[in-house]
Amino acid sequence: MSKTDTTTATLEVFQYGPAWGLTTPSPFCLKLETYLRLAQIPHQIKPGDPRKSPTGKLPTIRHKGQLISDSSVIIEYLKKEFGDPLDQRLTPQEKGRALAYQRLIEEHLYWVTVYARWIEPNNWPVVRDAFFGGLPGPLKLFVPNLVRGQVKKQLHGHGLGRLAPAAIYQRGTQDLQALATALGDQPYFLGTGPTSLDASAYGFLANLLYPPLDSPIKSSLLDQPNLVSYVNRLSTQLFPVNP
Repeated sequence: MSKTDTTTATLEVFQYGPAWGLTTPSPFCLKLETYLRLAQIPHQIKPGDPRKSPTGKLPTIRHKGQLISDSSVIIEYLKKEFGDPLDQRLTPQEKGRALAYQRLIEEHLYWVTVYARWIEPNNWPVVRDAFFGGLPGPLKLFVPNLVRGQVKKQLHGHGLGRLAPAAIYQRGTQDLQALATALGDQPYFLGTGPTSLDASAYGFLANLLYPPLDSPIKSSLLDQPNLVSYVNRLSTQLFPVNP
């Protein structure tokens, strides 16, 4: 298929539906949607079912007749199919820094956010109602707690869930401090133009800032005014109907 045919093929993006003023409450789904908007790649957002995903998770895309999952795998695919307008200018050193911060966000800060959502006692009822409120009556009795139990096992397997709450939030605070230092007074994490790192950063920080969930890690984010300003500015730029 020619490049012209490739770029005109319909790109379908399957993700979790909106919640809490966000187009999706999934950091990984919002990461991908942010990348698509920053890279100006035409796409269609559709409700997703993780049971139909090759990996059992969302987001998933359908393009040229194939299903692809995992936000990072998808973005690498998109770079090959549509070009790389965000990262092609980066030096090898900048690409290394971007990968390191991406891993900090997606492999560590993410799990602190998961803990704050699913395990924090005051937040769990809000999460339960937002994610499972539409279930039929009988399913509401056991599905939410079943899923919450699975999340607890994942946190324990990761290792973070084995720590005391104060230690978990302390590590998340260190992540946010590192990100605030990296951003500084720049408009984007690697300078004056957006990169795929900004897609990750926005997707995860917006999912920490905007949901009506209070926790020490959200308080730590609010203590970093440059990160808050960054998220609000990208929201206005890319998602004008959002907070």
